[in-house]
Amino acid sequence: QVQLVESGGGLVQAGGSLRLSCAASGRTFSKNAMGWFRQAPGKEREFVAAISWSGGSTYYADSVKGRFTISRDNAKNTVYLQMNSLKPEDTAVYYCAASLLMVARYEFHYWGQGTQVTVSS
Repeated sequence: QVQLVESGGGLVQAGGSLRLSCAASGRTFSKNAMGWFRQAPGKEREFVAAISWSGGSTYYADSVKGRFTISRDNAKNTVYLQMNSLKPEDTAVYYCAASLLMVARYEFHYWGQGTQVTVSS
């Protein structure tokens, strides 16, 4: 059974940093794109970042470009999201996602349960 387990969320002040991790189990995703999405209260889930199977291509939402960095360690079957210069509007539940494709921006097929990120002003 495929599982994606996020960790690293929490409460941080505006301007601070957090690093989210997503560990996959049940199958290897070394040949699959991975991504991060988020959902704020009362809003729809939105794309945050994605990374191709090799890590050679990365994609970001305009709202996080220059502040967030997605990376992966295929040996550990893990994807990361380094979040710097956090803003209150980054407050959301962050979800890890895995695709059946090698490169993907929005086509994801497996989802984690989410981790809460709260940024105080």
